[in-house]
Amino acid sequence: REDGRVSSVAVQQLIEQISCMNKAKMIDHVGGVEEGAYEIYNCVEKIMKQDILGCEMTDLEGKDLGNKEDSTTPEEEVFGDVLWDAHDEQEQMEAFQHASNSTCELGFEKYFERLNDLVAAPAPIPPLLVSGGPGSGKSLLLSKWIQLQQKHSPNTLILYHFVGRPMSTSSESALIIKRLTLKLMQHSWLVSPLTFDPAKLLEEFPRWLEKLSARHQGSIIIIIDSIDQIQQAEKHMKWLIDPLPVNVRVIVSVNVETCPQAWRLWPTLHLDPLNSKDVKSLISAECNSANVKLTKEQEKKLERHCRSATTCNALYVTLLGKTIACVGNTGNVDEILQQCCQCQDTVSLYRLVLRSIQESLQSDKERGLLREILCVIGVSHNGVSESELMELYPELTSAVLASLLHSLHKMCLLTYGCGLLKFQHLQAWEMVKLEYMEAGENVISAYRQKLVEYFTMQLSQDRVTWRSADELPWLFQQQGDKEKLHKCLLNLFVSQNLYKRGHFAELLSYWQLVGKDKSSMAAEYFDSLKEYEKSSEGEESMICLADLYETLGRFLKDLGLLSQAVAPLQRSLEIRETALDPDHPRVAQSLHQLAGVYVQWKKFGNAEQLYKQALEISENAYGAEHPRVARELDALATLYQKQNKYEQAEQLRKKSFKIRQKAARQKGSLRGFALLHQRALQLEELTLGKDTPDNARTLNELGVLYYLQNNLETAELFLKRSLEMRERVLGSDHPDCAQSLNNLAALYNEKKHYDKAEELYEKALDIRRRALAPDHPSLAYTVKHLAVLYKKMGKLDKAVPLYELAVEIRQKSFGPKHPSVATALVNLAVLYCQMKKQIEALPLYEHALKIYEDSFGHMHPRVGETLKNLAVLSYERGDFEKAAELYKRAMEIKEAETLLIGGKAASRHSSSGDTFSLKSAFSPNTLLEHGQR
Repeated sequence: REDGRVSSVAVQQLIEQISCMNKAKMIDHVGGVEEGAYEIYNCVEKIMKQDILGCEMTDLEGKDLGNKEDSTTPEEEVFGDVLWDAHDEQEQMEAFQHASNSTCELGFEKYFERLNDLVAAPAPIPPLLVSGGPGSGKSLLLSKWIQLQQKHSPNTLILYHFVGRPMSTSSESALIIKRLTLKLMQHSWLVSPLTFDPAKLLEEFPRWLEKLSARHQGSIIIIIDSIDQIQQAEKHMKWLIDPLPVNVRVIVSVNVETCPQAWRLWPTLHLDPLNSKDVKSLISAECNSANVKLTKEQEKKLERHCRSATTCNALYVTLLGKTIACVGNTGNVDEILQQCCQCQDTVSLYRLVLRSIQESLQSDKERGLLREILCVIGVSHNGVSESELMELYPELTSAVLASLLHSLHKMCLLTYGCGLLKFQHLQAWEMVKLEYMEAGENVISAYRQKLVEYFTMQLSQDRVTWRSADELPWLFQQQGDKEKLHKCLLNLFVSQNLYKRGHFAELLSYWQLVGKDKSSMAAEYFDSLKEYEKSSEGEESMICLADLYETLGRFLKDLGLLSQAVAPLQRSLEIRETALDPDHPRVAQSLHQLAGVYVQWKKFGNAEQLYKQALEISENAYGAEHPRVARELDALATLYQKQNKYEQAEQLRKKSFKIRQKAARQKGSLRGFALLHQRALQLEELTLGKDTPDNARTLNELGVLYYLQNNLETAELFLKRSLEMRERVLGSDHPDCAQSLNNLAALYNEKKHYDKAEELYEKALDIRRRALAPDHPSLAYTVKHLAVLYKKMGKLDKAVPLYELAVEIRQKSFGPKHPSVATALVNLAVLYCQMKKQIEALPLYEHALKIYEDSFGHMHPRVGETLKNLAVLSYERGDFEKAAELYKRAMEIKEAETLLIGGKAASRHSSSGDTFSLKSAFSPNTLLEHGQR
């Protein structure tokens, strides 16, 4: 349409058709074909990100940078500081769907019972091994069981990973562990920094699993299919040997021949060969789908053939059924049956299938193209797209390609994953190597070289896509060409692409292959960037340069090279301030990343200043209720928590949570409330039965779910029902009743019904004091929240004994000289100061100072903060000489910290901390600001 008017009758008819369709999207465009295609691409991308992945969208940056208005938020923005690859996640979703496709059930019920027994068995329990030969149906079994679990056990969290071909991205251990950790964090609503160093990631995973499983009210099941295909599986999956958390169960599947020896001692579920009934039903299902009828004699012949170990597995029988069905309507069934019976394993049957496809082709040219397609897909890292095949082979028409792919997909040779063509099963690739690559490594190398030339040409045209970044370095690695690999890595856009999609371990392994350690790698990147900067002119190229500097800084931070990370991040900040505007959202991004380095460096004062500046810019740019603002609040909360400023941290987390909650309701996000609501409804159905501890626990979880949805009235109803049921079944003094009381108290606190909250917290505290050990975390939790409530209500006298109890609990938990004891002492001292009891506060501050000095040394920031509080106290008591002496020592620590970072930077958002004015130091409010934890 042009100027709102319809240009032709055909367009009018199209609009009428569209208007009555559900969820149709019409793009109004008049202009060139390329522009139209770009509009469609943008629109589809937006729909995928916003409606399917639930990503937060913003137009602000795109408009300011002169891009198209539909420019979207980069993926890493959506998930805070976590680098998340949507392709990897999509690949897993597709792998699960592919694994669960079957024309008929294969009598798996007996195996389902065994898997259910594992989940119900008391802890501790080692992983369950599901073993069988290649193609025996392990993936199918696990995917079908996952579907059943998701349907019948909604409060069980199931995390799965289907490993594809060895050497593909899906088989990289660090990426698998990162994905599982992020999934756990996502389900526990935890926003926390995560290391990207592959060695540390693998080392820390058991601790993450322990921590996050404790937050989940229900079982967690981790399923890894084809775990033996993971690169160096035994070395990188050591956590499987450690005792698992009590509510975690692990199931892994392996091929019998390739299972590591140490794992063979685990409880094992071995898949038996298919029985004659299953063989018959599977072949009948395939034949019926093509309207092919077999005679009794033919059925008996097939039954006799499918009796050996290699001819009665699920993949072989499926392929056999498809082969017969395919030629049944056009050819002689007895003839094809005779040929099939000569194939004694899946690879030889695949060879028969391939030859029948070759025979169906009309010319040698088409047969040659079939060979090229299969070989080039086989030697790639993660597969090849249809458009890439068309560019690789210009003589390949779309009609021929469509026909070939239809046959190859139908006969289980190829499948699609993330828009890429890849082999459906390992045996199909083994057959292609036998059929086309008998000459060995030279043939494979020639096909790899073809791909190298194709993706290198893309790079020369400045077309760095996720595909060239995925394939080219990997191909150089496989070819053993270190020189070209090194040159490829120094293409800043290739490295940026890999890093930004979270392929950190892969990038690091390439650098290790070319023989560079972390420091020399950092120096080479920095030199390349400085060279690139010389040729950068104009606003767009400077903005691009700032992105590259930021990526390098983040990469170095993840490598632990903190001192080297500051310079590129600072440079990125300076460029953005100059090229854009000091209050542009991208400047906030730079401040946020720079602050992250200082947090790791334990320069908390500097980090706090930068985070606050980033927060201010984000609030001005997006408004106070935008997810970007929530990200800054979360970062500040984490910072305060590291400094034991728990009250300030909790306030920020709550504020952030409300923003994310609202955004999730509006966008149906990945952590969405639609899922929570669906789960809540499923749980409601489960609680209509009699009074049991399990039903009471489910009611409690329902209350928590509705609380998360901000549906406080319904949450209160379920939490009350949980409490009443627990009191009836377990007795009113049971620790589970304390949990319900605690949750109800939190809800009333949220509703500002402080008197009700106080009463319930007091009851919970009474139960926990009698039932739990003096240093139990649940007791400490109730003590803390009741103390904060008393303070909020102005009942300071009631708060004192609880703060004293908090000191006792920490002394029992950690010993009398632990820094956390000093923090509890400071909390108590702050309370006394609020009550104007400076005499009682003084020895507490002095005791805390002694612990901090003994633990951290005399020049630690904690020591400086405590000295500052003591200085304020001395000033208020009129001891000005002592106040000045203490304040001088505090400032020496502050200055030493600033000098250590390297002085003042050029930017107005300098990375050095603010100087502390005498006036602010001796303001009464300062005591709370610096002392309160």
